[in-house]
Amino acid sequence: MADMVIVGYQPKPGHEGDLLNLIREHVPELRRLGLATERPALAMRAKGGVILEVFEWKEGALASAHENPYILAMWARYSAVCDYVPLNKLPEAQDMFAQFQPIDFDWRGQ
Repeated sequence: MADMVIVGYQPKPGHEGDLLNLIREHVPELRRLGLATERPALAMRAKGGVILEVFEWKEGALASAHENPYILAMWARYSAVCDYVPLNKLPEAQDMFAQFQPIDFDWRGQ
């Protein structure tokens, strides 16, 4: 069974553009490596500036990703430009119907 994930990223000061570029290439690269499904990915922004990414891993792919040097290097690039934020830390997560601002950009390869 595939797994849908929602990841929160707080851009480090001056690195929002770098983070958006990484998000833009992330899922297409996962697909190229056979790790993500073709389900459309989403990106959105919380009121406090946290950027959320939603995508679907293929079954068993997350475990494979932890052994892939290319993916580990990509995750290191993420760590350089953002901090990960658990969803329960977002004020919107306390609302029955959490609302976020959509981020519209061309997903490479989507």
